[in-house]
Amino acid sequence: MKYSDKVKELLENPHNAGKIENPDGVGQVGNPVCGDMMTIMIKVRDDRIEDIRFETFGCGAAIAVSSVVTDMAKGKTIDDAMKISNKVVAEELGDLPTNELHCSNLGADALQEAIRDYLDRKEGKVRRRKDMKVELISSHEGTCFCPYCNQELLVKGSSCSNCGKPTLDK
Repeated sequence: MKYSDKVKELLENPHNAGKIENPDGVGQVGNPVCGDMMTIMIKVRDDRIEDIRFETFGCGAAIAVSSVVTDMAKGKTIDDAMKISNKVVAEELGDLPTNELHCSNLGADALQEAIRDYLDRKEGKVRRRKDMKVELISSHEGTCFCPYCNQELLVKGSSCSNCGKPTLDK
């Protein structure tokens, strides 16, 4: 497998690795096919990502992606950080082997999930987070939301009519 110099450097010296105690937002994603699991945690102050950390278990490309995504998002406003895309991450890393391009998707997805978690908490919505033991359907002012896609649910049920994922703990 041939990695760019930037990927090699980030493998040896990853930036922002570790955990944030009491994060404002958490995004967890994974790819069961390859076994990569990523968690990105953020602390937000004055609408900017003040601190960002990651815990990643997986291949070298996944660790490099986590490192570069956190570098790119640190200090940015929430709106600007949401614009960090899979394509931008892959370009920032240089060449990733074709069979590892999926890792760039995981990084941007985890960041966006952490931001959505932060925004929901800020608005008083409860979202299902993978680091929470209890799985609850979200509600805010009498309206129910899917914990996965955050779409309003017209009917409270065991699965979301939008994405089809389960919404209630069984």
